[in-house]
Amino acid sequence: MPSIYKITYPNGKIYIGQDSTDSVNYFGSASSDLIEKDLTHEQLVKLTITKEILWYVESVDSVALNAKETEWILKLESNNPSIGYNRWPKFKLADD
Repeated sequence: MPSIYKITYPNGKIYIGQDSTDSVNYFGSASSDLIEKDLTHEQLVKLTITKEILWYVESVDSVALNAKETEWILKLESNNPSIGYNRWPKFKLADD
């Protein structure tokens, strides 16, 4: 069942992703380098993350799934480096 999910890390930052395989063990492709820089050694030694399904549907094509993922990224501002780890679409400040 295709879905859009939110991963929350110990520092409160989030990552929005999509899963078209319905895999319980899929946690996205956020940049490990970015996450490691933000977490303390203690947080890395015992890492607890939360995966929440935000939206799912029985069937959807890849174009619609990509659009839904982008919608959630923008809605939750997970592309804002102070909020999350999504780097696309590029975050723009209100004055930009």
